[in-house]
Amino acid sequence: MNDKRIVFATGNEGKMREIREILKDLGMEILSMKEAGADPVIVEDENTFGENAEIKARAVWKETGGIVLADDSGLVVDCINGEPGILSARYMGEDTSYEIKNQNILDRAANAKGRERSARFICNIAAVLPDGQVLHTEEAMEGILPDRPSGDGGFGYDPILYIPEFGKTCAELTMEQKNKISHRGKALEAMKRKLKEIYRGEKDEDTDCQ
Repeated sequence: MNDKRIVFATGNEGKMREIREILKDLGMEILSMKEAGADPVIVEDENTFGENAEIKARAVWKETGGIVLADDSGLVVDCINGEPGILSARYMGEDTSYEIKNQNILDRAANAKGRERSARFICNIAAVLPDGQVLHTEEAMEGILPDRPSGDGGFGYDPILYIPEFGKTCAELTMEQKNKISHRGKALEAMKRKLKEIYRGEKDEDTDCQ
C-alpha cells in the first residue's frame, strides 16, 4: 500500500490533523483535496450524512481518481429536534463563527434538564475506490450539552459536547483521547479496517499468480 495515496475531501486543517493521525499506519500519503489539486463544486443536497459524504467523495474522485474519502458529520441535539444535524456546517450561515453557533444552541436548550440535554456527534465516512466502488462506515459519540462552552482544543462544536466518562468536553480532551472515542475516529478506524482487508486481499491474489 506504500505506493498509493488517499485524498480526503476536505479543506479543514483541524480535521486533516485528526485524519492523518488515525490513518498514518496505512503507510499511504494522506492529502487534502486542495493538496491533490481538486476543487470541485460540491452541492450537499441530500437528507442523510451518508448520502452527503458520498456526494463529496464522488465529486473529488472525478478529478483525482484513486482512493478518495469524505466525511459528513454533525452535531445532533435531541431537545432541539435533532438540529443542527446535516446542516451543522451551514447552521446560521457558513460565515458565522462557531462561538456564536455554540451559544445559540445552548440558549435554545436552556430549559432542558438532565437527560433531555442528550446530544451526539455523528460521522459517516464514504470511500470511493479506484474502480468506483463505494464503502461507508458510520459511528457516533454520545454526550450531553454542558451549561456553557468549555475548552479551546478541537474545533467546531467540540466545546459544547460534554463526555461524562471523561468529565470533559470534546474541546478539553487530548488528541489521543479524542481519536479513541470520537465519531470521526471510530468511523475512520472502521474504514481503515475495510481498506486493509481490501488491499491485503489484492496483494494475496497477486502472490498466488506468481
